[in-house]
Amino acid sequence: MKAGLDILLIEDNDALAANISDYLEARGHRMDFAVDGASGLAAATASHPDIILLDIALPKLNGLSLCEQLRRNASHYIPVLMLTARDTLDDKLAGFAAGADDYLVKPFALAELAARIDALSMRHRVGTRHCIQIGTLMLDRQEQRASRCGTELRLSPILWGILLLLAESYPRPISRSELTRRLWGDDPPPSDALRSHIHLLRQALDKPYAGPMLETVHGVGFRLVADQ
Repeated sequence: MKAGLDILLIEDNDALAANISDYLEARGHRMDFAVDGASGLAAATASHPDIILLDIALPKLNGLSLCEQLRRNASHYIPVLMLTARDTLDDKLAGFAAGADDYLVKPFALAELAARIDALSMRHRVGTRHCIQIGTLMLDRQEQRASRCGTELRLSPILWGILLLLAESYPRPISRSELTRRLWGDDPPPSDALRSHIHLLRQALDKPYAGPMLETVHGVGFRLVADQ
């Protein structure tokens, strides 16, 4: 991670914004601010920050719509960490479907926020282009689309999220526990939903092709392998 990040905080609660700013600036980050969605989107597309901290319940343009527009229009991929009091699984899935990379429920500890920021900055290689290519697999994070051998894969939002996590970890395997935490946070589904989703992802990613790209690493988890 580079020393200090350019962070755009889009939050209409002045007291919370001040607390976050003071804490992160003390850690060497550089802060910019917006208090509504419209000005936040304008700042994000004009200044290309390293990371965006985004409230959902914003005036003028809510955080979900802002994130969707950012993913369509930004020339570089900007990791987005959503900060919100909405804590149901449906709320989290809506945030990820809109293009969020992580989701932190209010109230939260500032130390955890800083740790999430550090993890995002390393995982996404801030400032890089939108596309990830592994063999014949291509992921476009801006469009939230994936293709293999030039053929688009039909993926639900949760399957897209799993594939993106695997691609960002490539060639490192990612554990079942890490996938579960990243997908569902502290509220995992009661059954082994991950097993079912991995099966569906294999059907979409590997079944039509000669060789599998999604590999089980026994005792660890899963990883992608290049097919060329």
